[in-house]
Amino acid sequence: MKYRNLGRTGLKVSEIGLGSWLTYGTAAEQKAADACVEAAFEQGINFFDTANAYNRGEGEKAIGAALGKYERSRYVLSTKVFFPMGDGPNDRGLSRKHIMEQCEASLKRLGTDYIDVYFCHRYDSETPVDETLRALDDLTAQGKILYAGVSEWTAAQITDAAGIAERRNLRPLASNQPIYNLFERYIEDEVLPVSAAAGLGQVVFSPLAQGILTGKYKPGQQPAAGTRGADDTVNQVIGSYLRDDVLNVTQELNLLAEQQGIKLSQLALAWVLRQPGVSSAIIGASRPEQVRENAEASGIVLSEETLTRIEQIMEPVKDFAPAR
Repeated sequence: MKYRNLGRTGLKVSEIGLGSWLTYGTAAEQKAADACVEAAFEQGINFFDTANAYNRGEGEKAIGAALGKYERSRYVLSTKVFFPMGDGPNDRGLSRKHIMEQCEASLKRLGTDYIDVYFCHRYDSETPVDETLRALDDLTAQGKILYAGVSEWTAAQITDAAGIAERRNLRPLASNQPIYNLFERYIEDEVLPVSAAAGLGQVVFSPLAQGILTGKYKPGQQPAAGTRGADDTVNQVIGSYLRDDVLNVTQELNLLAEQQGIKLSQLALAWVLRQPGVSSAIIGASRPEQVRENAEASGIVLSEETLTRIEQIMEPVKDFAPAR
């Protein structure tokens, strides 16, 4: 496993990180989380990501329990705040009240004294940015978080926040967490250059496009039982990928990966990591073997010839935008 600095900070995170957006709550699911975290440590993964909104805190509890047996200094833990955690008018957003209360709640659910990276899960148009940044700065001063970040903020919003932090002499943001994969590349135009200028490193989610870039979905075939594509409770996003033109492209990419002697998932992750502004790619896994396969993408360098061929393969779906 190779490691990269998180933006302009001295914090080093593994090129592959393990996320926990899957629904947890049962003993069987906790056993799976424990096994995946153990496999992650075996592969050298040190970055683990969750959010308070993942199943209303159950995701945090599961990852916290799985990490409980490991020395705290061995891993980098991130979580998030923004989405509703109750029915009250102040149980959501990025107000000082909600941030302070949810940070305390996340620390308890995670079973830790501090959060390495605390992300604003989305932009809050109803709260002044300086209020949000001041709350994050105060949490850092208290030692409850070490670094602050944002998720899915636009280039203009990142630029505005960076300017406010500088003018108010507040600690700068360290990271942005956007979606980024072969099909969804919006960050390349503005977010990446703006983030580089402001010192934010990207920790990207859905680098395998909800599992599409594993090659397990075939054109003209129904998703196999047990896959996300066949599960009506979680396939709202992946469903927009399940089109023959998209799946035909994945089959061509799969053939290219085979010619390189690697898996399609590894090709897709290596493509994401080709970007110097990307600090880590966050994977999801329900089985240890998935963690091991994806971790092997770290350090793979795709040749210019391969990158050119990827662009040629992607040409038929270059304007594809999954429903959100």
